[in-house]
Amino acid sequence: MPQIRTDLRNIAIIAHVDHGKTTLVDCMLRQSGQFRDAQLAGEQILDSNDLERERGITILAKNIAIPYKDVKINIIDTPGHADFGGEVERVLSMADGCLVLVDAAEGPMPQTRFVLGKALEVGLRPIVVVNKIDRKDSRAYDVVNEMFDLFLQLGATDEAADFPYLFSSTKEGYATTDPNVRTDSILPLMDLILEKIPSPEVEIGAPLQMLVTTIAWSEFVGRIAIGKVHAGTIRKGMNIAMMQKDDKITQGKIAQLYTFNNLGRTEVHEVDAGDIAAVVGLIEIEIGDTICPPMSLNPLPRIHVDEPTLKMTFGINNSPLGGKEGKFVTSRHLRERLMRELEKNVALRVEPIDGTEQFSVAGRGVLHLSVLIETMRREGYELSIGKPEVIYRNNNGVIEEPFEILVIEVPDNQTGPVMEMVGARRGQVLEMSNRNEITIIKFSIPARGLIGLRTRLLMATQGNAVINHRFEGYKPREESIPGRSTGVLISMVGGRANAFALDSLQARSEPHVTPGDVVYEGMIVGENSRNEDMDVNPTKEKKLTNMRASGSDKNIILKPARKFTLEEALEFIEDDELVEVTPSIIRLRKIILKEIDRKRANRK
Repeated sequence: MPQIRTDLRNIAIIAHVDHGKTTLVDCMLRQSGQFRDAQLAGEQILDSNDLERERGITILAKNIAIPYKDVKINIIDTPGHADFGGEVERVLSMADGCLVLVDAAEGPMPQTRFVLGKALEVGLRPIVVVNKIDRKDSRAYDVVNEMFDLFLQLGATDEAADFPYLFSSTKEGYATTDPNVRTDSILPLMDLILEKIPSPEVEIGAPLQMLVTTIAWSEFVGRIAIGKVHAGTIRKGMNIAMMQKDDKITQGKIAQLYTFNNLGRTEVHEVDAGDIAAVVGLIEIEIGDTICPPMSLNPLPRIHVDEPTLKMTFGINNSPLGGKEGKFVTSRHLRERLMRELEKNVALRVEPIDGTEQFSVAGRGVLHLSVLIETMRREGYELSIGKPEVIYRNNNGVIEEPFEILVIEVPDNQTGPVMEMVGARRGQVLEMSNRNEITIIKFSIPARGLIGLRTRLLMATQGNAVINHRFEGYKPREESIPGRSTGVLISMVGGRANAFALDSLQARSEPHVTPGDVVYEGMIVGENSRNEDMDVNPTKEKKLTNMRASGSDKNIILKPARKFTLEEALEFIEDDELVEVTPSIIRLRKIILKEIDRKRANRK
């Protein structure tokens, strides 16, 4: 007989990027009364990863548990960026309800639609939290109406569309039923969670069923499988069977068992159905596997994750400067690291490229793959990355490509450059609206058209454009999309860049190197003002004589060199170029380094 665990609530917090999810969790932690001040120092407490703190976004889904009024609330903080949708999709199966956070000024954004749609698909009971009501341009009740419209557009049931809602300012640390009345705590939200989020309905006496949704890694114990116990009880020391893909069955034994408690995990002897557990000792466990008793093999449906839409070529760094900085520089190291990433990153795909030592790595977007590259370089890897390419598919003889919904917010007087740039990349306007002298334009655009678009839009709008996108679906392939309109300066020699040489080049280019930087033949040292590549000598020194002439000893004033972030470098390069990534520097280069070899290849 099913039982209702009134002592448990499992909730996921979902929202668009930067709408305040992690700050909300900070408030709930601080007001739960379970922690010393020293334990909760700083902000974005759950964003413990260095990359998350630097970028100000959540990348990895995380679990914590807060006790409140004799109820254990398991909280899952999910990423807000569309490129990390794989993280969202796999953890939602652990929850029974969700907090949908939405900005009181911006309203529902592309990722709000994406994560809410996923939550409704798995039947989660929603609570809408209109956050940032302390903003001057807050329009709290209008946003509630927009959320109701969004629920209807997504085909929500009558029960889900009749959602409870609250208003909050997680920055100020309070929640309220009336945006004009400030309270002194977040506790109204905690009470609403207990009232409206359903308790898990489980069969504790039934045979064990646990679906693995996350794989963590420890240097001491190896793989840690995390998931919700759907039925029965899991115990330390128990013999189990893992129901894996392709109907494979693997035997194992539970060495250690943990449950989530506050910010960490607590070792226990057993975990009953309805709760979230972490299991140690299963060497071959994978995401999507079901843990069952050996005598009762009854797998749960495997996790379905949307397919990747973008791929890049990963290879070893074979430039003349390769191997001088990194600890891991061989193709064997690269293969092992990518295979290890596959174990926990369900939205990733890795395939070796025949006849080479390179790998085709596919993911959800440039940000998804660049976070992997950035993580690898910090671990000491050196690698070279090719230009991002979209993944086409053949649908009954029709070649289709992925399309994205692109939403751009821009001041009214700067809509012209936006329309021109997006239109040139085959973007079609779907909708336009205006709010407080800000124009919001919604486009449907091929995913190809997004590559390199963000940087150019920000430059054209003096950094005022706010750009968001989400996957729309596959449509028939569009015509060709214009690439980079400028050529590059390619070093024809090796050595160190010289101020005298760079001074003569900067009149017709934008330099990428500074005096003293090491360069090599085939390395890209600048962006040409024309649409053709040019081979140059950035190491050329001034010829010294014992004669002096008026005007020849002028001071050299160089323009600041343009230094690329990883995403900007990936979006800048063309098909015949690579991004060279080492632990300390990012360089751009041609695939074929020697000038004579490039000319020979072009003739062919």
